[in-house]
Amino acid sequence: MNTIKKISLNSLGYDFITDFPKGKDEYYLRDKQNRSGIQYRNLTAHEIEILVRNGNSSDNWSKILISDSFNPELVKNCTFFGLNRIGNLENICLGFSDLIVPVGIYNSTIISCDFGNNVSIHNVNYMSHYIIGNEVIINNVNELVTTNHAKFGNGIIKKGEAEEVRIWLELCNENTGRKVLPFVNMRAGDAYLWTRNRHDTVLQNSFIKLTEKKFDNKLGFYGKIGDRTVIKNCKIIKDVWIGSDAYLKGANKIKNVTINSAAEAKTQIGEGCELVNGIVGYGCKIFYGIKAVRFVVSDYSQLKYGARLINSYLGENATISCCEVLNSLIFPAHEQHHNNSFLCAALLMGQSNIAAGATIGSNHNSRGADGEVIMGRGFWPGLCVSIKHNSQFASFALLNKGDYNFELNIPFPFSLISNDPEKDELIIMPGYWLLYNFYALARNAKKYEDRDKRIKKSPIYEYDYLAPDTINEIVTALRIIAISVAKAILVKEKKDTNLTQDQLQKIGDSILSTKTKKEVDALTIFVENIENSKRKTRLIKCYDAYKMFQNMLFIYGIEALVELLSKQKNNTLASAVKNINLNTKDLKWISVGGQLMPQKQVALLLNQIKNEKLTDWDQVHEFYANESEKYVDRKNKHALAILEQATNKKINILSAKQLGIWLNTYLELKKDITDRIKATRAKDYSNQFRKMVYLNDDEMNVVIGKLDDNSFINTQQTQLNQIIENINTLKQRLKLK
Repeated sequence: MNTIKKISLNSLGYDFITDFPKGKDEYYLRDKQNRSGIQYRNLTAHEIEILVRNGNSSDNWSKILISDSFNPELVKNCTFFGLNRIGNLENICLGFSDLIVPVGIYNSTIISCDFGNNVSIHNVNYMSHYIIGNEVIINNVNELVTTNHAKFGNGIIKKGEAEEVRIWLELCNENTGRKVLPFVNMRAGDAYLWTRNRHDTVLQNSFIKLTEKKFDNKLGFYGKIGDRTVIKNCKIIKDVWIGSDAYLKGANKIKNVTINSAAEAKTQIGEGCELVNGIVGYGCKIFYGIKAVRFVVSDYSQLKYGARLINSYLGENATISCCEVLNSLIFPAHEQHHNNSFLCAALLMGQSNIAAGATIGSNHNSRGADGEVIMGRGFWPGLCVSIKHNSQFASFALLNKGDYNFELNIPFPFSLISNDPEKDELIIMPGYWLLYNFYALARNAKKYEDRDKRIKKSPIYEYDYLAPDTINEIVTALRIIAISVAKAILVKEKKDTNLTQDQLQKIGDSILSTKTKKEVDALTIFVENIENSKRKTRLIKCYDAYKMFQNMLFIYGIEALVELLSKQKNNTLASAVKNINLNTKDLKWISVGGQLMPQKQVALLLNQIKNEKLTDWDQVHEFYANESEKYVDRKNKHALAILEQATNKKINILSAKQLGIWLNTYLELKKDITDRIKATRAKDYSNQFRKMVYLNDDEMNVVIGKLDDNSFINTQQTQLNQIIENINTLKQRLKLK
């Protein structure tokens, strides 16, 4: 049986809170929240007469306060309860898009609300405990309510509430083992650090303290709707804080949510959406039947076309549509556009693209719902891919269409993973993107940079495919390839393979450096500890991948050296490099929500949180910002250290002859990459199966554009020309050949 309370009509609009400081009243927090600066006064007898004549009523006319420019003729057929304060009402209309409505308050029930100047409130059936900004339009809303214990999506509890009502985000693991508390302006890095190191109870408790300190646990805060926000044709909006310039139309239900919005970063929420217990960032677009429960959607991200986002964090500049995402932590620049995609208990480290039919999830094939998948930056599963928990992938891994029925641990970046059903083997081609699709790799880096809509680009998110994270993975991959090649040739020659990893790597490096491509490709090369099965994992194109990976290390390092030398005014190489001292042992980096940091700096951050040197999230975010300012310099030092490691030469004693050789080699590699980028795209213009849908070449050029007009390819060529010019200038200054 439903419990129906019977409450005195005289109490409606009053006693929102009963526990307030001595000398204060129940409106003390409301007064603190209302920063409009409007000076209010009581109604005159004549104004009350006009209001009554226009079909309005109030439980107490003395509880309606107005500004001096209030026009009572613009309030009609409304019922007021409690203390209501109304700003200027002028005899004008407000227009937004195709909606034009007169200023005023019409056909609404208003309970204890504050209104800014020139609002347009029409047909709000029940509006309670809200502070409304200037020039706000609210049209056709069933329920717009704030309760005295509203938390606006933040993972806090109010005074007197039980711990059980606290909202957690159960990220990365369905069994709640990595749950975190959501809060306004939560970064992907915050969520990432919180989901890790779960054994460290002091650290975990510190994260909770940081969050609780951010908010006041008092009862009685009102909901707010910022200036110029438009809300129309919505059903239920309850315990929702809305910023300025937002646009809500046709939403079914929004409950316990913060919607960040601003004039320069407007957020839109559209038809059929249902949002419960979450945070929406600045500049977001959420529309067409979205269901989101226990969520954070970061700035400039989109949810659309029936997507479901549950117990998940979506990073900045990301898009999810037509699919379901559960228990996932997603770093910035994620793309997921197609139906039938299912993402469950996953950590995606950004720049990912999930194709149609991909099944990344469902722990139903394990003994417990506690499996996890970790996907490095640039993860891309092909059509109808199925992955089993637990699995982990290095950056820019591409999975060919198929079912992967065993747990995977893929340490090779830029790799192509596929099944060979005839031989019952897993096939890995390391470096696939670098070998066969440089166009997409380079274009995506530019695309994600262009799509970063943040006004302030801090922290720096790394979009280049060559960065500390991918470079370190290349170093690891080179070692594994060398060891696997060494084992292959020892088996072929029937020699003992029971050697140390270092000994095997030395043999493999020698083979890959001295043998021909034909000789290496003739080897049957398997790699161990990749798949949790009895079948074998075969490595292919090892020679090509090894050489390409070496080239990438060299390019990464030499570009940092060129930048360093170009900025200096020294006319001799010796004076330019003499003070360069690098640490080639401490090279580990971590992606903290898409921001790359040296591992030792992450450890420092965590220790400062544990030791309460950082006592609120704003200080943590300031730490991110400080690290971001140092990123470019640290990345360059990392690159120079990698160059020393890869070439086995010390830069501070580098000879002019050696530098000249390096620069010439670098130019050759850059020219090759530029040619590869164009050649990759050129295949689409020569492949008969691609051309067969066009009547002729002229129609093809109209539909997809001429190859010579491709702006991205032309930009790459322009950049190459600039690089050549810069290096020639550097050679002349340093008197290099």
